[in-house]
Amino acid sequence: MKQALQLKVGQSLTMTPQLQQAIKLLQMSSLDLQQEITRALEENPLLEREEEIEQASEPSENSITEQETPVDSIEIAIETDWSDTNHFDLNRPMTRVASDDEYDSYENRASENLTLADHLLWQLNLMPLTERDMLIARVLVDSINSDGFLDANLEEITTALAQELEDLEFDEVECVLHQIQRLDPVGIGARGIAESLTVQLAALGLTGGDVSLPLALVQNHLELLTKKDRAGLKRALNCTDEKLDIALELIRSLDPKPGSNIGSNNPEYVTPDLIVRRSTEGWIVELNPDALPRVAINQTYQNFIKSGDKSETNDYLKGQLQEARWFVKSLKSRAETLLKVGTCIVEEQIEFFEKGPVAMKPMVLADIANRVEMHESTISRVTTQKYMHTPRGTLELKYFFSSHVGTDGGGEASSTAIKEHIKELISDENPKKPLSDNKLSKMLSGRGFKVARRTIAKYREMLGISGSSERKQLF
Repeated sequence: MKQALQLKVGQSLTMTPQLQQAIKLLQMSSLDLQQEITRALEENPLLEREEEIEQASEPSENSITEQETPVDSIEIAIETDWSDTNHFDLNRPMTRVASDDEYDSYENRASENLTLADHLLWQLNLMPLTERDMLIARVLVDSINSDGFLDANLEEITTALAQELEDLEFDEVECVLHQIQRLDPVGIGARGIAESLTVQLAALGLTGGDVSLPLALVQNHLELLTKKDRAGLKRALNCTDEKLDIALELIRSLDPKPGSNIGSNNPEYVTPDLIVRRSTEGWIVELNPDALPRVAINQTYQNFIKSGDKSETNDYLKGQLQEARWFVKSLKSRAETLLKVGTCIVEEQIEFFEKGPVAMKPMVLADIANRVEMHESTISRVTTQKYMHTPRGTLELKYFFSSHVGTDGGGEASSTAIKEHIKELISDENPKKPLSDNKLSKMLSGRGFKVARRTIAKYREMLGISGSSERKQLF
């Protein structure tokens, strides 16, 4: 085989480090972006928060004299024009830094999340329990789930504890369980909803009043209550309508899951990336100043870079300066893209901001991609985990994208608008005669929407609304 050299000319797409970094920052949420900026500030000495630079920019007399001395510096020659990327602020006002001690107020300190087990053990420690009973109580508390019910079988718990406690009997464990059930919240540690309601009713009976009828109901006829069989309850309890209504009202005031309100997860706070407000000129979209990073190039380190210096330190600073400028430019590109996409979304969904979800316009990613002349994948990255604060609430950008259904006039309606109409119709229905999916389909047809019954069922399930038979209320 004869060896030879060949020269070929061709074109190919390559993912440059700058493009990879820009894409990475674009798809980050505001929280992830802050973490990435913190990492970059720790690794790159030429990056610095602008507020730190402004604090250090107040020169003293000695520093003024030193700055008059010329310093040889070199600009890094690369493909992109970096003339406008020494800083990134987008005219953003000064904001406080969470790490500053002067702003470390009590409001910024998160309280420790109290679990249900901690709440119960705190109360048990205040009770005159023996060491033996305290051990049993701790095991029982560990077996209570987040709703407040005892997950494990009491006989199994007794068998397991008998290996550590001599002469342990089932009645002794059950006695400790009854003490736990009287703790706050009342009814905790029950072995079922009937027992939990019974304990709560018994506690109400101690304060005065007759609870015999509701006690008989939850202890013996809970199945009839679940089926909403009013006639069956009247026959079983042998009571009048008035007494039955009083008993049902008392039962409704009880908590079927007594442990659900304690030890809940900490709320997740969302920082909106965009703010939409209305002015005399119309709707205005702005970048949220609290979500914008203020990062700039540290001029002190940049001035240390000398032309013609081939030392290891100088080469290191050159590389860090180039990476810093890439990073700052990527941040600016992210903000500009987010603002452009947000503005287009608001322009497309003006009816939503004017009239609410019922006027939501059907829209897909391609609609915005065509307007801003970007790829659909870029729009998908921009709208993922990005939020917009509007007069109608803080909404994720993806909320404004939805499929469409046909209308009688030959047009299209957003699925979000259809869901809102379904919620409105169900909220106004008669509880004793709830609307079926077929009836909802006919009523929507009267409003000009062509929606099949199975589509109604799908949207209803997405909204977390049960079927008509389950929504029916006989009392």
